[in-house]
Amino acid sequence: MLPRLIQGGMGAGVSGWPLAREVARLGQLGVVSGTALDTILVRRLAAGDPGGHVRRAIEAFPVPGVGAGVLERYSGTGGACDDGPGPRYKLVPMARATMSDDRAWLIVLASFVEVYLAKEGHEGVVGINFLHKIQFPILPGLYGAMLAGVDAVLMGAGIPAEIPGVLDRLARGEAVSAPLDVLEAGDERFQIEFDPAALCARAGAGLPPVRRPEFLAIVSSATLARALLKKAPGGIAGFVVEAPVAGGHNAPPRGGGGAQQLTQRGEPLYGERDEVNPEDMVALGVPFWLAGGFASRAKFEAAIAAGARGIQVGTAFAFCEESGLEPGLRREFIAAALDGTADIFTDPHASPTSFPFKVAGAEGSASEPEVYAERPRLCDLGYLRRAYRKDDGTLGYRCPAEPVEDYVRKGGKAEDTAGRKCLCNGLMTNIGLGQRRADGYEEPALLTAGDDLGSITAFVTRERPTYHAADVVKALMAGV
Repeated sequence: MLPRLIQGGMGAGVSGWPLAREVARLGQLGVVSGTALDTILVRRLAAGDPGGHVRRAIEAFPVPGVGAGVLERYSGTGGACDDGPGPRYKLVPMARATMSDDRAWLIVLASFVEVYLAKEGHEGVVGINFLHKIQFPILPGLYGAMLAGVDAVLMGAGIPAEIPGVLDRLARGEAVSAPLDVLEAGDERFQIEFDPAALCARAGAGLPPVRRPEFLAIVSSATLARALLKKAPGGIAGFVVEAPVAGGHNAPPRGGGGAQQLTQRGEPLYGERDEVNPEDMVALGVPFWLAGGFASRAKFEAAIAAGARGIQVGTAFAFCEESGLEPGLRREFIAAALDGTADIFTDPHASPTSFPFKVAGAEGSASEPEVYAERPRLCDLGYLRRAYRKDDGTLGYRCPAEPVEDYVRKGGKAEDTAGRKCLCNGLMTNIGLGQRRADGYEEPALLTAGDDLGSITAFVTRERPTYHAADVVKALMAGV
């Protein structure tokens, strides 16, 4: 079922439903990002839902009453305040280890809407990509995607060993749980839980039928792939093997313990241990796709010759017309790539996850030190918050990108906050849904891209500075 070409699930909202639908319509695996879909849904409604797409999908939601409640709470003037040059969006409550029914339904609905729209009007296959590091919304997010008939789930940025079993149980309508990574927990174990039947029953509805999607784990080594196969035998349909040149979050270098080694420029130093030998993946007997720097027909064919099922491509799709990137930001970066002035920096500190994160230089964005320094530190979306155990045994939540005094008060170390950037708000601005604060401050963008900028410039010229997803698919699939 799974094609040779996978379009990367770039979050938040860059791999939105228009891009995934187009790629799937063209016969490849179109992938929506599962990151921050609840906030994206609310802000799309607040912006008036251009084209009526969100409302159309909500009308198809199979649990009566849920969509109407969300529309009532977040549409129109309830979602944004038009008293200045940019909108001030109504915030949804930050996700937690336990949440109210309304909060859970918002996550379920948002995931359903994105996948439903991506699958609309064609017979192609659609996947959804989640970051394992963003734990609180994962279970309701998976269920919402399954309600919309998602064909594949992709997950990385962690070790998603429990997910194949979760998909099995959700397909049977059973309650599910997953380990929750809690700081300062000692030997105590915590879990997140989700019961679709109970949630539907409390809404006065029956349990809609769903089917189990395929599961693809995103890994950076054959060792991790081998370990996942042992922990979830038969539950993994394949692996996406990402190299460190891929955009977004990268796996940390595998070079020994101690302090992380950096290049002269200050980027993580990757070496031979971080290179995956395709022969090691072939030996596992499971299909795999190579990702990171493979967006050319020659490298595509080389990947297949080495035993790969195919490739995953992100950056080339991120800057096409169907991507969710704000058009002005997209055009500026393409122009810089054509001029040879575009810069990608693998920042070891930017992400609150502590994973290296590719930051693409863009004027006026948080990639510029002075812009970053001027931004007031705050955490009001909270997708990258971590749970920690309080002295009384309850859970608290903290993020290294929040105000330093708040982070330290919650038991964190001040040195962990150095250089941390608010990815959540920056990624919203990337897709034209950035927040304007009450004092007029507007959240800056924080763009990311892979190192292989040739995957963009191969499709554009100064005379023709735009291209489409179809151009990428046609160029890569010709002769494959």
